[in-house]
Amino acid sequence: MKALIAASLLAPALALAQATPVGLWKTIDDDGKTAKSLVRITEQGGVVVGSIDKLLDPTTPADAKCDKCQDDRKNQPLQGLQILRGLKADGDGTWTGGEVLDPNNGKTYRARLKPVDGGKKLELRGYIGPFFRTQTWIRVE
Repeated sequence: MKALIAASLLAPALALAQATPVGLWKTIDDDGKTAKSLVRITEQGGVVVGSIDKLLDPTTPADAKCDKCQDDRKNQPLQGLQILRGLKADGDGTWTGGEVLDPNNGKTYRARLKPVDGGKKLELRGYIGPFFRTQTWIRVE
């Protein structure tokens, strides 16, 4: 009986843990098929950040740098590069208020993260004005 009660109390906590963007994600290119990298998202003081953990695209050299970046990330190695900054939970299951960097062109965009499919996937949306682009990433861990 105690095990049943403990399991019923633990189940909502596990579901909540999966409804967060914190974890390791396989990034998928806009074509919806090509795996590009693994990004580790962490929470630091209530703010979510994400860095490239590993490059998966065989066309990108392992020692590639962000030569098109315009800020403190200019000429920094892609592996370890922080591409998500300043996102905060907004109370409706999304994280907003921060930015995402596209290392291919060095541009930053306003960003929104939204865990979907029970936390197995993550929708990343980057905005410039009214225009946006969405990628769906897959949880690795």
